[in-house]
Amino acid sequence: MNSRPTHTQEPLDLPPGYTLVALREHGDAFAHGCDIAGEAGAGTLVWVRRYDLVEFAVVLEPDEPLASARRAFFAGMNATTDAIAAHCPPERQVEFIWPDTILFDGGVLGGARLGWPKDCGETEVPAWLVFGVILRAADMAHIEEAEAARGVALLNEGFEMVDTEAIIGSFARHLMTAFDQWNERGFDPLARDYLERLSKETTNERRRIDVNGDLLKTTATNGPPVRNSLVERLAKVAWYDPVNRAPKLGWSGS
Repeated sequence: MNSRPTHTQEPLDLPPGYTLVALREHGDAFAHGCDIAGEAGAGTLVWVRRYDLVEFAVVLEPDEPLASARRAFFAGMNATTDAIAAHCPPERQVEFIWPDTILFDGGVLGGARLGWPKDCGETEVPAWLVFGVILRAADMAHIEEAEAARGVALLNEGFEMVDTEAIIGSFARHLMTAFDQWNERGFDPLARDYLERLSKETTNERRRIDVNGDLLKTTATNGPPVRNSLVERLAKVAWYDPVNRAPKLGWSGS
């Protein structure tokens, strides 16, 4: 099969304001989104048509400096988990490992990435951001059964049918709602929603997201906060297996 990305129109139910770019199964939504972001503009949603992964990326155009604009990542994470929750069986838990890993009932389901122009300074307004997501929808055909059993896939977790299009459409609508909320009420409600899903290392820690997106944690002893860098952790993409181009199998988040 030809592995070059091809742009085709698909019947994906996206809200007004989005423009779809569909890639064949060997495409890379995040990389392609970053490649075309400067010309494609805000609302461009890149989707890779695969049965085993939910893979997409969306182009954003922030109106504030890069250092604070990266907080759009948390809006994307919230929108992703809201979309999962809307389509998953009841009483199933969706959580985060700081900052980019998505857990479903304790197993790594996938994660997210954030891209921006490499030549953009921290105090400059970036021309674009790209928020990308990969979720495991089903066991990958080339993975041994025993190895696949170490991972979490939507099809194996109570989803009778994985409707990739519905999940992506739901994400798009939730993302618009998140940015509307940010504009009307500020960033704090988005931070609160994200932190409620973030797994805790100890029961007595207090957490908040700084203006530059870093996670600040304090304990009941009221000592100085421990800073966890958003940029440094995003660079690791710890949940991602570059060989299989998919979420890692059997990864514990450590």
